[in-house]
Amino acid sequence: MYRITKKMLESRVKHLNKLTNSPESSYTKDDSGNYTANIGNYHLSFAYGGVALERMESTGGSVSSTFNCGHVPKRELMQRIDAYIAGINDTH
Repeated sequence: MYRITKKMLESRVKHLNKLTNSPESSYTKDDSGNYTANIGNYHLSFAYGGVALERMESTGGSVSSTFNCGHVPKRELMQRIDAYIAGINDTH
């Protein structure tokens, strides 16, 4: 079994954003240096020794947990993201 890395997860999330026509980056910086969250962007959150998939919900930066499972090991999150992407592909 191979090790799941942060880079591998980031690649999957980038693919997910592209597949769902969601913004690629979490925030956009305007000319005066202020940041605005990009609604719909999927991104990773690292905490408590685990990782979660979150999605931007407002321009102020509030997020929702995609899987409502908290921060889990990288391998488990990879499996969940792969299943999520497969489900999206089945509907197209």
